Amino acid sequence: MGAAVILAALTAAAAPMPSSPDLGKKEGQCRAGEHGPALLVSVAGLKDREGNLKLEVYPATDADFLADDNLLLAAGKVFRRVEVPVPGAGPVELCIRLPGPGTYAASLLHDRDGNRKFGWRVDGIGFSSNPKLGWSKPKAAKVAFAAGAGLTRLSIVMNYRSGLGVAPLR
Repeated sequence: MGAAVILAALTAAAAPMPSSPDLGKKEGQCRAGEHGPALLVSVAGLKDREGNLKLEVYPATDADFLADDNLLLAAGKVFRRVEVPVPGAGPVELCIRLPGPGTYAASLLHDRDGNRKFGWRVDGIGFSSNPKLGWSKPKAAKVAFAAGAGLTRLSIVMNYRSGLGVAPLR
């Protein structure tokens, strides 16, 4: 085997997995009757019932919170995702599996236009522990939550564009 073929094989093996909106979904899916650590998020303050909700769980460190999902998974770190259409009526709750008890950070996107990206003019955003938002992402310590061995319940309040910033709806 030539050096070019070996180099190509090594480069392909070391490359992170291709990006996909489905990364972390299989690991994050809650199943009926399944026991173990999970997060149940009640969503408060939705602007409307359009689009999708995307809940993601990260390690509660500044370096890893909101980091690229491919890099987190390639490094063997926690990343979970659940994405569902916003229900037309009633209370809104999302369940996401956790790898074990511990401290995590969560983000929740109300993707009103369905483009799978946060657009501050259109979409809503919320975080575990509901920190007051500024112009940059919150520090991991401000959004960290402790999860136990069973079901951990949290409420996340959505924030939308308000003047020059983002805040909960009034």
